[in-house]
Amino acid sequence: MQAGQGDAAVWTVPNVVSMARLALVPVFAVLIVSGEDVWALVVLAVSGASDWLDGFLARRLNQVTKLGQMLDPAADRLFILVTLVGLLWRGVVPWWVLTLVVLRDVLLACLAPVLARHGYGPLAVSMTGKAGTFALLYAFPLLLLAETPGAVGTVSHAVGWAFAWWGIGLYWLAGWHYVVQTRRLVLQQGDRQEGPG
Repeated sequence: MQAGQGDAAVWTVPNVVSMARLALVPVFAVLIVSGEDVWALVVLAVSGASDWLDGFLARRLNQVTKLGQMLDPAADRLFILVTLVGLLWRGVVPWWVLTLVVLRDVLLACLAPVLARHGYGPLAVSMTGKAGTFALLYAFPLLLLAETPGAVGTVSHAVGWAFAWWGIGLYWLAGWHYVVQTRRLVLQQGDRQEGPG
């Protein structure tokens, strides 16, 4: 399948992986609320692996689609949000972690109408943003595992919070890059409209 032909496709392998990750969101929510930590950890691990897998398959199978480019980050953000709410409800993470992540996504949501007004679609996901997402998705199972008593819990707590801090930092760094990129696109369009002086 060529990349151009794939734009109209829905049921590509990477898109199915992204949809499966979306389907895991309510499953994780039920597990975390009911205290099924082992299964919740399994779901988190599968979600983190599938986040890498769908992008890899899209490139490897030449099945990059517009739907996939929207579905993948949407699935990431929804999973991160629901996971953070669940961990906050369980007392695993403090409220400010959820606040920082949500504020960054609100910032990106505010950029969308600005881009649309100037004729641009959503910005491509940056490597910095992807790295931040990976770090957060790895932090969550470790922070949940940190509830385990003993050495495993102690190590998981330290490593999990390291991933969480890196994830939040990269998440906001990517947000800043998106703001700068949006500003540059808007200014470039303004220069073209004005023409030579």
